[in-house]
Amino acid sequence: MTAPLTIVIPTLEAAKRIGPCLGALSSGVFDGLIREVILVDGGSKDEIGDIAEATGATFLTSPRGRGGQLRLGAAHASTEWLLFLHADTILQPGWIEAIRNHIDHRPEKAGYFDLRFDQDGLMPTLTAGWANWRSRLFALPYGDQALLIPRRFYKDLGGHPQIPLMEDVALVRRIGRRRLAPLKTTAITSAARYREQGWIRRGLRNLVTLFLFQLGTPPEKLVAWYEKE
Repeated sequence: MTAPLTIVIPTLEAAKRIGPCLGALSSGVFDGLIREVILVDGGSKDEIGDIAEATGATFLTSPRGRGGQLRLGAAHASTEWLLFLHADTILQPGWIEAIRNHIDHRPEKAGYFDLRFDQDGLMPTLTAGWANWRSRLFALPYGDQALLIPRRFYKDLGGHPQIPLMEDVALVRRIGRRRLAPLKTTAITSAARYREQGWIRRGLRNLVTLFLFQLGTPPEKLVAWYEKE
């Protein structure tokens, strides 16, 4: 049976942190689930191209912008299913079985992972809990929770929009609640930006950004404020 899944990972100066992400995928290759891994780089000056070559991943380059990078990776995929994954997100044991179960029993739906951070403590636990609650209640998972989606469905939706911010939210809004389901497994993502900026400050900024985006604020205006903050 042909492996049904392509992994698409957007990168930008990710060479030093992508190792655990790729390492977690190796079991999916040996299991026959993953046919190809595509890294789409947005102009890095690190050794990400060498890492792609060493691991057997397809390496593409694109103008910087996660939405455009993800679109390009999807356009080069050769499988029926896509998994969009961030370079600092690590899939946890059980992910292969969860994806196979989703493909077998929910072939018309997209799926996402529950979130955890690579740090213990009250704030990481509360922040991840909010993300998982938001995902289920409002059907709004973020990109660091990964997104599993049939390639035909993704194409019908028009793919990720080429906007400078919130491309993940814009896509899941188009997917809709009825065609989006949680996967029964977890992805661990980096807490580096929270540690640098403060858990409360970054959490509030993310919440305000989402709120303004939902109200219709143009992403071009949001990104200027977001980067300034």
